[in-house]
Amino acid sequence: MLRKYWFIIAAIIVLVTAFVSALVYFSPKPAAIAGMNPLNVLYQHKTIPVVVEKEIKAALSHYPDLKNTAIDFVLDPHTSKSIMLSQPVISSFFRGQQNRSYVVKINPRFATTHNSMPIQNVPQDILIGWFGHELGHIKDYTTRGNANMALFGLKYVCSDKFLMQAEQNADTYAVNHGLGDYIIKTKNFILHNSDIPPEYKARIRRLYPSPQQIVDLVERMKHPHQH
Repeated sequence: MLRKYWFIIAAIIVLVTAFVSALVYFSPKPAAIAGMNPLNVLYQHKTIPVVVEKEIKAALSHYPDLKNTAIDFVLDPHTSKSIMLSQPVISSFFRGQQNRSYVVKINPRFATTHNSMPIQNVPQDILIGWFGHELGHIKDYTTRGNANMALFGLKYVCSDKFLMQAEQNADTYAVNHGLGDYIIKTKNFILHNSDIPPEYKARIRRLYPSPQQIVDLVERMKHPHQH
């Protein structure tokens, strides 16, 4: 009997931990900060840092279906293991699926093995591919109801297998929106650049589709009847 209670307590702890992690993942704080930054500009329901304005607008031009979607692009040094991270803003869930808003957190520094550089110094095509991938995530989010989105957050922080599927979905949306060449350039830049930390390369190889998988995806899109 005692073992049963310990099992229940352990299960509750796991669920609470997952729930708190999901809350952190959906943190609305950066979106609130974005509107106060004088280096940001407004563009069709978007808040965009001036330093990467051209690259973001280039990626957005491939997603006309997100024209009326509210997205805050925010320079945030606390993006954990990622250079960029896309999330729905949890407070916007009360407005319904169609009126939900999103935030793309961007690390202002791109870390290399021995140093770091401002994110705007990353080659333009690479940044366009990166933003194209993040917009792929947001496109995926817009198709999900609130309950589905909440479950997505829990699975994303708890399951590498689910995370891999989410990253594949984002790349697929990007390729389908005409960003395939940029996505390939971005992946090759990460995987074949000697200045990129090896642990980051390993994470990309483990959790994200490979450049060859994206090439194959582009080919299938160009010649659907041959596959």
